[in-house]
Amino acid sequence: MEFEMIAKTFQGLENILAEELTQLGANNIKVGNRMVSYTGNQEMLYRSNFCLRTAIRVLKPIKHFRATSADEVYEAVKAIDWTQYLSNETTFAVDSVVYSTEFRHSKFVAYKVKDAIVDQFREQTGNRPNIRVSNPDIQLNMHIAEYDCTLSLDSSGESLHRRGYRQEAVEAPLNEVLAAGIILMTGWRGETDFIDPMCGSGTFPIEAALIARNMAPGIFRQGYAFEKWSDFDRELFEQIYNDDSQEREFTHHIYGYDNNRAAVAIAERNVKAAGLTGDITIQFQDFKDFTQPAEKSVIITNPPYGERIKPEDLLGLYKMIGTQFKKQFVDNEAWVLSYREECFDAIGLKASLKVPLYNGSLECELRKYQMFSGRYNEVRSEGREIKSDEDRRQMAEKRRFKERRAVKQRLDETDEEFESRIKRPRRGDRDERMRREGRDERPRKFDRDEKPRRFFGGDRQAGDYRKGEKDFRHKGRDFNKGKGRRYED
Repeated sequence: MEFEMIAKTFQGLENILAEELTQLGANNIKVGNRMVSYTGNQEMLYRSNFCLRTAIRVLKPIKHFRATSADEVYEAVKAIDWTQYLSNETTFAVDSVVYSTEFRHSKFVAYKVKDAIVDQFREQTGNRPNIRVSNPDIQLNMHIAEYDCTLSLDSSGESLHRRGYRQEAVEAPLNEVLAAGIILMTGWRGETDFIDPMCGSGTFPIEAALIARNMAPGIFRQGYAFEKWSDFDRELFEQIYNDDSQEREFTHHIYGYDNNRAAVAIAERNVKAAGLTGDITIQFQDFKDFTQPAEKSVIITNPPYGERIKPEDLLGLYKMIGTQFKKQFVDNEAWVLSYREECFDAIGLKASLKVPLYNGSLECELRKYQMFSGRYNEVRSEGREIKSDEDRRQMAEKRRFKERRAVKQRLDETDEEFESRIKRPRRGDRDERMRREGRDERPRKFDRDEKPRRFFGGDRQAGDYRKGEKDFRHKGRDFNKGKGRRYED
Protein backbone atom coordinates (compact mmCIF):
# COMPACT_ATOMS: atom_id res chain seq x y z
CA MET A 1 0.00 0.00 0.00
CA GLU A 2 1.33 3.43 -0.96
CA PHE A 3 1.40 6.38 1.43
CA GLU A 4 2.71 9.94 1.48
CA MET A 5 6.29 10.77 2.43
CA ILE A 6 8.25 14.02 2.75
CA ALA A 7 12.02 14.24 2.31
CA LYS A 8 13.58 17.37 3.83
CA THR A 9 16.68 18.99 2.32
CA PHE A 10 18.63 22.26 2.10
CA GLN A 11 17.36 25.19 0.08
CA GLY A 12 18.77 24.93 -3.43
CA LEU A 13 19.01 21.12 -3.45
CA GLU A 14 15.30 20.38 -3.98
CA ASN A 15 15.61 19.49 -7.68
CA ILE A 16 18.63 17.26 -7.07
CA LEU A 17 16.64 15.42 -4.37
CA ALA A 18 13.69 15.07 -6.77
CA GLU A 19 16.03 13.49 -9.36
CA GLU A 20 17.28 11.01 -6.76
CA LEU A 21 13.70 10.06 -5.87
CA THR A 22 12.85 9.59 -9.55
CA GLN A 23 15.76 7.17 -9.89
CA LEU A 24 14.55 5.28 -6.80
CA GLY A 25 11.11 4.86 -8.41
CA ALA A 26 9.05 7.18 -6.19
CA ASN A 27 5.63 8.32 -7.40
CA ASN A 28 3.76 11.65 -7.37
CA ILE A 29 6.95 13.67 -6.80
CA LYS A 30 6.32 17.34 -5.95
CA VAL A 31 9.09 19.84 -5.27
CA GLY A 32 8.54 22.33 -2.45
CA ASN A 33 10.64 24.72 -0.41
CA ARG A 34 13.44 22.71 1.26
CA MET A 35 11.41 19.54 0.78
CA VAL A 36 10.09 17.07 -1.78
CA SER A 37 6.84 15.17 -1.24
CA TYR A 38 6.19 11.81 -2.90
CA THR A 39 4.39 8.51 -2.46
CA GLY A 40 5.61 4.94 -2.15
CA ASN A 41 5.38 1.77 -0.11
CA GLN A 42 7.32 0.55 2.92
CA GLU A 43 10.25 -0.49 0.74
CA MET A 44 10.42 3.06 -0.64
CA LEU A 45 10.51 4.43 2.92
CA TYR A 46 13.47 2.20 3.77
CA ARG A 47 15.28 2.95 0.51
CA SER A 48 14.73 6.69 0.93
CA ASN A 49 16.56 6.66 4.25
CA PHE A 50 19.27 4.28 3.07
CA CYS A 51 19.98 5.59 -0.44
CA LEU A 52 19.18 9.32 -0.65
CA ARG A 53 22.29 11.48 -0.56
CA THR A 54 20.59 14.89 -0.38
CA ALA A 55 17.84 14.19 2.17
CA ILE A 56 18.23 15.41 5.75
CA ARG A 57 15.36 13.29 7.05
CA VAL A 58 12.32 11.38 5.76
CA LEU A 59 8.90 12.01 7.31
CA LYS A 60 5.70 9.97 7.10
CA PRO A 61 2.72 12.33 7.61
CA ILE A 62 0.00 11.19 10.01
CA LYS A 63 -2.38 14.10 9.63
CA HIS A 64 -2.75 17.41 7.77
CA PHE A 65 -4.99 20.05 9.36
CA ARG A 66 -5.48 23.79 9.83
CA ALA A 67 -5.31 25.48 13.21
CA THR A 68 -5.54 29.10 14.29
CA SER A 69 -4.75 28.57 17.97
CA ALA A 70 -2.85 26.27 20.29
CA ASP A 71 -6.13 24.82 21.54
CA GLU A 72 -7.08 23.81 17.98
CA VAL A 73 -3.70 22.07 17.61
CA TYR A 74 -4.35 20.22 20.87
CA GLU A 75 -7.82 19.06 19.79
CA ALA A 76 -6.66 17.97 16.31
CA VAL A 77 -3.80 15.92 17.73
CA LYS A 78 -5.95 14.39 20.45
CA ALA A 79 -8.47 13.24 17.82
CA ILE A 80 -5.86 10.87 16.34
CA ASP A 81 -6.03 7.25 17.52
CA TRP A 82 -2.57 7.09 19.07
CA THR A 83 -2.85 3.41 19.96
CA GLN A 84 -1.87 2.76 16.31
CA TYR A 85 1.58 4.20 17.02
CA LEU A 86 2.20 4.13 20.79
CA SER A 87 1.54 2.21 23.97
CA ASN A 88 2.01 3.04 27.64
CA GLU A 89 5.43 1.40 27.45
CA THR A 90 6.54 3.40 24.40
CA THR A 91 8.78 6.44 24.75
CA PHE A 92 8.34 9.35 22.38
CA ALA A 93 9.59 12.86 21.63
CA VAL A 94 8.14 15.76 19.65
CA ASP A 95 10.13 18.10 17.42
CA SER A 96 8.42 21.17 15.93
CA VAL A 97 9.23 23.59 13.12
CA VAL A 98 7.07 26.73 13.02
CA TYR A 99 6.77 29.51 10.43
CA SER A 100 3.71 31.42 11.61
CA THR A 101 2.58 34.77 12.99
CA GLU A 102 0.09 32.98 15.24
CA PHE A 103 2.40 30.29 16.63
CA ARG A 104 5.61 32.03 17.65
CA HIS A 105 7.27 29.44 19.89
CA SER A 106 8.09 26.01 18.47
CA LYS A 107 8.62 24.50 21.92
CA PHE A 108 5.15 25.60 23.04
CA VAL A 109 3.66 23.84 20.00
CA ALA A 110 5.65 20.70 20.85
CA TYR A 111 4.30 20.83 24.43
CA LYS A 112 0.69 21.04 23.16
CA VAL A 113 1.22 17.98 20.92
CA LYS A 114 2.78 16.08 23.82
CA ASP A 115 -0.08 17.06 26.17
CA ALA A 116 -2.73 15.91 23.68
CA ILE A 117 -1.12 12.46 23.33
CA VAL A 118 -0.51 11.99 27.04
CA ASP A 119 -4.03 13.13 27.97
CA GLN A 120 -5.60 10.68 25.51
CA PHE A 121 -3.72 7.73 27.06
CA ARG A 122 -4.41 8.90 30.61
CA GLU A 123 -8.16 9.16 29.91
CA GLN A 124 -8.33 5.76 28.20
CA THR A 125 -5.93 3.69 30.31
CA GLY A 126 -5.23 5.66 33.46
CA ASN A 127 -1.55 5.61 32.53
CA ARG A 128 0.68 7.44 30.03
CA PRO A 129 3.72 6.89 27.78
CA ASN A 130 6.96 8.56 28.78
CA ILE A 131 8.85 11.37 27.08
CA ARG A 132 12.47 10.69 26.15
CA VAL A 133 14.37 13.42 24.34
CA SER A 134 17.36 11.21 23.48
CA ASN A 135 16.81 8.11 21.34
CA PRO A 136 13.02 7.70 21.83
CA ASP A 137 11.02 4.79 20.42
CA ILE A 138 8.88 7.17 18.35
CA GLN A 139 10.01 10.56 17.05
CA LEU A 140 7.21 12.94 15.98
CA ASN A 141 7.58 16.05 13.87
CA MET A 142 5.08 18.93 13.81
CA HIS A 143 5.43 21.44 10.96
CA ILE A 144 3.34 24.63 10.91
CA ALA A 145 3.36 27.06 7.97
CA GLU A 146 1.06 29.91 9.06
CA TYR A 147 -2.13 27.93 9.77
CA ASP A 148 -1.34 24.74 7.81
CA CYS A 149 -0.18 21.96 10.14
CA THR A 150 1.41 18.61 9.32
CA LEU A 151 2.08 16.04 12.04
CA SER A 152 4.46 13.29 10.93
CA LEU A 153 6.40 10.29 12.10
CA ASP A 154 10.13 10.88 11.70
CA SER A 155 11.46 7.69 10.08
CA SER A 156 15.12 8.78 10.15
CA GLY A 157 15.81 9.70 13.75
CA GLU A 158 19.27 11.22 13.73
CA SER A 159 19.77 13.54 10.74
CA LEU A 160 20.76 11.66 7.59
CA HIS A 161 23.80 13.89 7.08
CA ARG A 162 25.38 11.92 9.92
CA ARG A 163 26.54 9.12 7.64
CA GLY A 164 28.60 7.33 10.28
CA TYR A 165 32.03 7.41 8.63
CA ARG A 166 33.24 10.65 10.19
CA GLN A 167 35.57 9.87 13.08
CA GLU A 168 36.68 13.45 13.67
CA ALA A 169 36.04 16.85 12.13
CA VAL A 170 38.00 20.05 11.60
CA GLU A 171 36.61 23.45 12.52
CA ALA A 172 33.61 24.41 10.33
CA PRO A 173 33.22 21.02 8.55
CA LEU A 174 31.08 20.89 5.42
CA ASN A 175 27.74 19.12 5.86
CA GLU A 176 27.73 15.74 4.09
CA VAL A 177 24.31 16.29 2.48
CA LEU A 178 25.40 19.64 1.07
CA ALA A 179 28.68 18.15 -0.20
CA ALA A 180 26.88 15.31 -1.98
CA GLY A 181 24.33 17.74 -3.43
CA ILE A 182 27.07 19.98 -4.82
CA ILE A 183 28.87 17.05 -6.46
CA LEU A 184 25.63 15.79 -8.02
CA MET A 185 24.85 19.35 -9.18
CA THR A 186 28.15 19.54 -11.08
CA GLY A 187 27.22 16.42 -13.06
CA TRP A 188 30.34 14.50 -11.99
CA ARG A 189 29.70 10.78 -11.57
CA GLY A 190 33.24 9.42 -11.65
CA GLU A 191 34.14 9.97 -15.32
CA THR A 192 37.38 11.84 -14.46
CA ASP A 193 39.78 12.30 -11.56
CA PHE A 194 38.41 14.38 -8.68
CA ILE A 195 40.48 16.94 -6.74
CA ASP A 196 39.74 18.95 -3.60
CA PRO A 197 42.79 21.16 -2.92
CA MET A 198 41.41 22.31 0.49
CA CYS A 199 39.76 19.11 1.69
CA GLY A 200 39.59 19.72 5.45
CA SER A 201 38.25 16.54 7.08
CA GLY A 202 37.73 14.91 3.66
CA THR A 203 33.97 15.34 3.17
CA PHE A 204 34.11 16.14 -0.56
CA PRO A 205 36.50 13.25 -1.42
CA ILE A 206 34.51 10.68 0.58
CA GLU A 207 31.13 11.75 -0.83
CA ALA A 208 32.67 11.77 -4.31
CA ALA A 209 33.91 8.19 -3.88
CA LEU A 210 30.46 7.03 -2.72
CA ILE A 211 28.90 8.68 -5.78
CA ALA A 212 31.52 7.31 -8.18
CA ARG A 213 30.94 3.75 -6.93
CA ASN A 214 27.19 4.35 -6.47
CA MET A 215 27.43 3.12 -2.87
CA ALA A 216 24.47 3.95 -0.61
CA PRO A 217 25.42 6.58 2.01
CA GLY A 218 23.46 4.66 4.66
CA ILE A 219 25.82 1.68 4.83
CA PHE A 220 27.77 3.31 7.69
CA ARG A 221 24.72 4.21 9.82
CA GLN A 222 24.11 2.49 13.15
CA GLY A 223 20.33 2.62 12.82
CA TYR A 224 17.15 4.44 11.80
CA ALA A 225 14.05 5.46 13.74
CA PHE A 226 11.79 3.21 11.63
CA GLU A 227 13.58 0.15 13.05
CA LYS A 228 11.71 0.76 16.32
CA TRP A 229 8.26 0.95 14.69
CA SER A 230 5.81 -1.85 15.41
CA ASP A 231 5.46 -2.66 11.68
CA PHE A 232 9.21 -2.79 11.00
CA ASP A 233 10.04 -5.48 8.43
CA ARG A 234 13.57 -6.57 9.31
CA GLU A 235 13.85 -9.05 6.45
CA LEU A 236 12.90 -6.41 3.87
CA PHE A 237 15.40 -3.91 5.26
CA GLU A 238 18.20 -6.48 5.33
CA GLN A 239 17.54 -7.22 1.65
CA ILE A 240 17.93 -3.52 0.88
CA TYR A 241 21.02 -3.21 3.07
CA ASN A 242 22.78 -6.17 1.46
CA ASP A 243 21.84 -5.34 -2.14
CA ASP A 244 25.00 -4.13 -3.91
CA SER A 245 23.76 -4.82 -7.43
CA GLN A 246 23.75 -1.11 -8.34
CA GLU A 247 27.36 -0.49 -7.31
CA ARG A 248 29.87 0.07 -10.13
CA GLU A 249 33.59 0.15 -10.85
CA PHE A 250 35.55 3.39 -10.50
CA THR A 251 38.60 3.51 -12.75
CA HIS A 252 39.82 7.04 -11.89
CA HIS A 253 41.13 8.48 -8.63
CA ILE A 254 40.22 11.08 -6.01
CA TYR A 255 42.76 13.42 -4.42
CA GLY A 256 42.39 15.53 -1.32
CA TYR A 257 45.00 18.10 -0.26
CA ASP A 258 45.30 20.49 2.67
CA ASN A 259 48.03 22.71 4.14
CA ASN A 260 47.00 21.81 7.70
CA ARG A 261 48.69 18.63 8.94
CA ALA A 262 46.02 18.05 11.63
CA ALA A 263 43.28 18.24 8.97
CA VAL A 264 45.17 15.80 6.75
CA ALA A 265 45.44 13.31 9.63
CA ILE A 266 41.69 13.62 10.36
CA ALA A 267 40.79 13.20 6.68
CA GLU A 268 42.96 10.07 6.44
CA ARG A 269 41.19 8.53 9.45
CA ASN A 270 37.77 9.33 7.98
CA VAL A 271 38.69 7.82 4.60
CA LYS A 272 39.96 4.69 6.33
CA ALA A 273 36.74 4.43 8.39
CA ALA A 274 34.75 4.59 5.13
CA GLY A 275 36.87 1.81 3.61
CA LEU A 276 37.83 3.98 0.63
CA THR A 277 41.61 4.17 0.86
CA GLY A 278 41.93 2.48 -2.54
CA ASP A 279 40.00 5.30 -4.24
CA ILE A 280 41.15 8.34 -2.25
CA THR A 281 44.61 9.76 -1.63
CA ILE A 282 44.98 12.43 1.05
CA GLN A 283 48.20 14.48 1.08
CA PHE A 284 49.72 17.46 2.86
CA GLN A 285 50.15 20.18 0.22
CA ASP A 286 49.48 23.89 -0.12
CA PHE A 287 47.39 24.83 -3.14
CA LYS A 288 50.04 27.34 -4.22
CA ASP A 289 52.26 24.32 -4.96
CA PHE A 290 49.59 22.61 -7.06
CA THR A 291 50.67 21.51 -10.57
CA GLN A 292 48.77 20.62 -13.74
CA PRO A 293 47.19 17.12 -13.37
CA ALA A 294 48.27 14.52 -15.90
CA GLU A 295 44.69 13.24 -16.30
CA LYS A 296 41.43 14.99 -17.06
CA SER A 297 40.11 16.25 -13.72
CA VAL A 298 37.51 18.33 -11.93
CA ILE A 299 38.12 20.49 -8.86
CA ILE A 300 35.34 21.00 -6.33
CA THR A 301 36.36 22.90 -3.22
CA ASN A 302 35.05 24.95 -0.30
CA PRO A 303 37.70 27.52 0.73
CA PRO A 304 37.45 29.49 4.00
CA TYR A 305 34.93 32.38 3.93
CA GLY A 306 36.48 34.43 6.73
CA GLU A 307 33.58 33.62 9.07
CA ARG A 308 34.70 30.82 11.41
CA ILE A 309 38.06 30.13 9.74
CA LYS A 310 39.93 33.40 9.19
CA PRO A 311 43.11 33.25 7.09
CA GLU A 312 45.59 36.08 7.53
CA ASP A 313 45.02 37.26 3.95
CA LEU A 314 41.58 36.07 2.80
CA LEU A 315 41.51 37.97 -0.50
CA GLY A 316 45.10 36.96 -1.18
CA LEU A 317 44.04 33.32 -0.76
CA TYR A 318 41.30 33.69 -3.38
CA LYS A 319 43.63 35.55 -5.73
CA MET A 320 46.05 32.62 -5.46
CA ILE A 321 43.17 30.20 -6.22
CA GLY A 322 42.37 32.09 -9.43
CA THR A 323 46.04 32.14 -10.45
CA GLN A 324 46.40 28.38 -9.93
CA PHE A 325 43.20 27.67 -11.85
CA LYS A 326 44.44 29.74 -14.78
CA LYS A 327 48.02 28.42 -14.85
CA GLN A 328 47.81 24.86 -13.49
CA PHE A 329 44.33 23.62 -14.40
CA VAL A 330 44.10 24.29 -18.13
CA ASP A 331 41.32 22.57 -20.12
CA ASN A 332 39.54 21.43 -16.95
CA GLU A 333 36.68 22.79 -14.88
CA ALA A 334 36.61 23.93 -11.27
CA TRP A 335 33.75 24.61 -8.85
CA VAL A 336 34.06 26.90 -5.83
CA LEU A 337 31.58 27.28 -2.99
CA SER A 338 32.01 30.56 -1.14
CA TYR A 339 30.15 33.36 0.59
CA ARG A 340 31.63 36.80 0.00
CA GLU A 341 31.35 38.59 -3.35
CA GLU A 342 34.75 40.19 -2.84
CA CYS A 343 36.27 36.70 -2.54
CA PHE A 344 34.85 35.69 -5.91
CA ASP A 345 36.06 39.00 -7.36
CA ALA A 346 39.56 38.23 -6.08
CA ILE A 347 39.62 34.97 -8.07
CA GLY A 348 39.68 37.19 -11.14
CA LEU A 349 38.01 34.72 -13.52
CA LYS A 350 34.63 34.85 -15.22
CA ALA A 351 32.29 32.17 -13.90
CA SER A 352 30.25 30.31 -16.50
CA LEU A 353 27.64 29.31 -13.90
CA LYS A 354 26.47 30.68 -10.55
CA VAL A 355 24.17 28.61 -8.33
CA PRO A 356 22.81 30.03 -5.03
CA LEU A 357 23.03 27.65 -2.07
CA TYR A 358 22.76 27.92 1.68
CA ASN A 359 25.62 26.65 3.84
CA GLY A 360 23.96 26.74 7.25
CA SER A 361 22.56 30.26 7.56
CA LEU A 362 25.00 31.72 5.03
CA GLU A 363 23.64 32.51 1.58
CA CYS A 364 26.51 31.22 -0.55
CA GLU A 365 27.09 30.62 -4.24
CA LEU A 366 28.58 27.69 -6.12
CA ARG A 367 30.45 29.02 -9.15
CA LYS A 368 31.80 27.09 -12.11
CA TYR A 369 35.04 28.10 -13.84
CA GLN A 370 36.12 26.62 -17.16
CA MET A 371 39.79 26.98 -18.02
CA PHE A 372 40.75 27.06 -21.70
CA SER A 373 44.15 26.98 -23.32
CA GLY A 374 43.12 29.83 -25.65
CA ARG A 375 41.27 33.10 -25.19
CA TYR A 376 37.55 33.07 -24.35
CA ASN A 377 36.51 34.71 -27.64
CA GLU A 378 38.68 32.30 -29.64
CA VAL A 379 37.05 29.35 -27.91
CA ARG A 380 33.59 30.68 -28.76
CA SER A 381 34.55 31.36 -32.38
CA GLU A 382 35.73 27.75 -32.70
CA GLY A 383 32.28 26.58 -31.59
CA ARG A 384 33.48 24.90 -28.41
CA GLU A 385 30.77 24.57 -25.80
CA ILE A 386 30.87 27.07 -22.95
CA LYS A 387 27.57 26.28 -21.26
CA SER A 388 25.87 22.91 -21.35
CA ASP A 389 22.11 22.35 -21.27
CA GLU A 390 22.47 21.45 -17.58
CA ASP A 391 24.30 24.75 -16.94
CA ARG A 392 21.45 26.65 -18.60
CA ARG A 393 18.89 24.76 -16.51
CA GLN A 394 20.72 25.60 -13.33
CA MET A 395 21.01 29.27 -14.33
CA ALA A 396 17.23 29.29 -14.81
CA GLU A 397 16.88 27.72 -11.36
CA LYS A 398 19.10 30.49 -9.98
CA ARG A 399 16.75 33.11 -11.40
CA ARG A 400 13.78 31.36 -9.76
CA PHE A 401 15.75 31.18 -6.48
CA LYS A 402 16.39 34.93 -6.60
CA GLU A 403 12.80 35.69 -7.53
CA ARG A 404 11.56 33.72 -4.49
CA ARG A 405 14.08 35.57 -2.32
CA ALA A 406 12.95 38.94 -3.73
CA VAL A 407 9.31 38.09 -2.98
CA LYS A 408 10.25 37.17 0.60
CA GLN A 409 12.15 40.46 0.98
CA ARG A 410 9.12 42.42 -0.27
CA LEU A 411 6.90 40.56 2.21
CA ASP A 412 9.36 41.32 5.00
CA GLU A 413 9.39 45.00 4.00
CA THR A 414 5.58 45.00 4.01
CA ASP A 415 5.64 43.57 7.53
CA GLU A 416 8.05 46.30 8.62
CA GLU A 417 5.82 48.97 7.07
CA PHE A 418 2.82 47.49 8.88
CA GLU A 419 4.69 47.58 12.19
CA SER A 420 5.63 51.23 11.57
CA ARG A 421 1.94 52.10 11.13
CA ILE A 422 1.03 50.41 14.40
CA LYS A 423 3.62 52.41 16.31
CA ARG A 424 4.48 55.77 14.79
CA PRO A 425 8.24 56.30 14.73
CA ARG A 426 9.84 58.99 16.81
CA ARG A 427 10.66 62.25 15.07
CA GLY A 428 14.39 61.55 15.20
CA ASP A 429 13.91 58.11 13.62
CA ARG A 430 11.78 59.63 10.85
CA ASP A 431 14.38 62.30 10.10
CA GLU A 432 17.13 59.67 9.95
CA ARG A 433 15.12 57.56 7.52
CA MET A 434 14.44 60.58 5.31
CA ARG A 435 18.14 61.44 5.26
CA ARG A 436 18.99 57.86 4.23
CA GLU A 437 16.46 58.08 1.39
CA GLY A 438 17.91 61.38 0.19
CA ARG A 439 14.78 63.38 1.05
CA ASP A 440 14.68 66.80 2.71
CA GLU A 441 14.08 66.94 6.43
CA ARG A 442 10.86 68.51 7.57
CA PRO A 443 11.37 72.07 8.86
CA ARG A 444 11.27 72.21 12.61
CA LYS A 445 11.76 75.91 13.40
CA PHE A 446 8.49 77.55 14.33
CA ASP A 447 6.92 79.03 17.41
CA ARG A 448 5.76 76.48 20.01
CA ASP A 449 2.27 78.04 19.85
CA GLU A 450 2.26 78.23 16.07
CA LYS A 451 0.69 75.33 14.22
CA PRO A 452 2.29 74.71 10.81
CA ARG A 453 0.01 74.73 7.79
CA ARG A 454 -0.43 71.49 5.88
CA PHE A 455 -1.69 71.55 2.30
CA PHE A 456 -1.12 69.83 -1.01
CA GLY A 457 0.65 72.72 -2.66
CA GLY A 458 3.23 75.19 -1.48
CA ASP A 459 6.90 75.72 -1.07
CA ARG A 460 8.58 73.22 1.26
CA GLN A 461 11.63 75.45 1.58
CA ALA A 462 9.42 78.25 2.89
CA GLY A 463 8.26 76.14 5.80
CA ASP A 464 5.26 74.36 4.28
CA TYR A 465 5.37 70.67 3.58
CA ARG A 466 3.30 68.39 1.45
CA LYS A 467 0.86 65.97 2.99
CA GLY A 468 1.92 62.62 1.58
CA GLU A 469 1.09 58.96 1.53
CA LYS A 470 2.63 58.25 4.91
CA ASP A 471 0.42 60.81 6.69
CA PHE A 472 -2.70 59.19 5.26
CA ARG A 473 -1.54 55.73 6.28
CA HIS A 474 -0.80 56.80 9.84
CA LYS A 475 -4.46 57.81 10.01
CA GLY A 476 -5.47 54.35 8.82
CA ARG A 477 -6.28 55.33 5.24
CA ASP A 478 -4.83 54.23 1.94
CA PHE A 479 -3.46 57.09 -0.20
CA ASN A 480 -3.52 54.93 -3.34
CA LYS A 481 -7.04 53.60 -2.83
CA GLY A 482 -8.84 56.90 -2.27
CA LYS A 483 -9.44 59.28 0.60
CA GLY A 484 -11.30 57.77 3.51
CA ARG A 485 -10.91 54.09 2.59
CA ARG A 486 -9.48 51.87 5.28
CA TYR A 487 -5.94 50.73 4.57
CA GLU A 488 -5.68 47.00 3.93
CA ASP A 489 -2.47 44.96 3.85
